[in-house]
Amino acid sequence: MYNNHPLNEFYNAKVLISEKTATITLVLKPKFHHAANAVHGSVYWKLLDDAAFFAVNSIVEDVFVFTASFTIYLTRPVSTGTITAKGKLVNATRSQYIAESVLFNNQNEEIARGSGVYIRSKLEFTPEMGYKL
Repeated sequence: MYNNHPLNEFYNAKVLISEKTATITLVLKPKFHHAANAVHGSVYWKLLDDAAFFAVNSIVEDVFVFTASFTIYLTRPVSTGTITAKGKLVNATRSQYIAESVLFNNQNEEIARGSGVYIRSKLEFTPEMGYKL
């Protein structure tokens, strides 16, 4: 589902999903930079949200979950190399999930972190979405 979405063709990130965790890896390119020649915050946000989202969706196998809110903290700029977001589910109820994610640079230094609230939708997964268990 992740790899087949047109937006992700732009980023060409790699995803690894396990129970209650997810890892997203992205090789940085100049097209991700803002005018000051560092990676734009939207790239940080996307990877952090995606890692947290898939950590949640790793245990929700029947419907899509939506991001209800997400808070991000940018702690260090990055321009080159590979960045890796690691997400984990930290709390779950019947309808609401809380997940956290941390973004690291090549030197395994934290460059951003975030946390979000996710809710179950009524949109069931289908093979047409590219969903596979």
